[in-house]
Amino acid sequence: MSRPSQPKINTADHNSVSVIQSQAHASSSSLPASVAGLQQVPQLVPANPSAGGGKALPPSKMKKPPADKDSDEYRQRRERNNLAVKKSRMRSKQKALDTQQRVNELKEENERLEAKIKLLSKELSVLKDLFLEHAHNLADNVQPPTGADGSSPAPNNSSTNGQ
Repeated sequence: MSRPSQPKINTADHNSVSVIQSQAHASSSSLPASVAGLQQVPQLVPANPSAGGGKALPPSKMKKPPADKDSDEYRQRRERNNLAVKKSRMRSKQKALDTQQRVNELKEENERLEAKIKLLSKELSVLKDLFLEHAHNLADNVQPPTGADGSSPAPNNSSTNGQ
C-alpha cells in the first residue's frame, strides 16, 4: 500500500513565496511510474501566511530602495513632482474661480427673472381688472330680448283688451 505523501517545503524565492513539493511514497508494485509522477506537482504558497491573499503588488506599491537625497535623479524627481503639484493647485484654483463666476452670473440672471415675474404679475392683475370691469359693463347694458316687429313685447294683461 502507499503511504500518504508528506509535503516538503523548499526555500522561499524573492517574492516571499515558498514552493511545496509533494513526494509520493508508493511501492513499486502498486503504482506505475506515470501515476507516481503526477503526484509530484509543485505548489506555490506564501512563505508568510499574514501577507494577504496572494495578490502581487503593482509596481507603484512596491517599496523602492531609498534614493540618495543628493543624487541628480532624486532632485529631478522632486522638481517634476513640485511642478506637477503647482499645476494641480493652479488648476484647482482656476476651477474654483470659474465656478464662483458662474454662480454670480446665475444669481444676476435669477434676480432679472424675479423682477420680470413681478412686472408680468402686475400686468396680469391690471388686465384681469380691466376684463372684469368690461364684462360687468356689458352685463349691465344688456337689454331684454325684443319682439319680431322690433318693439318690446306687451305684458300679458287682460284689462288692456277692453273686456
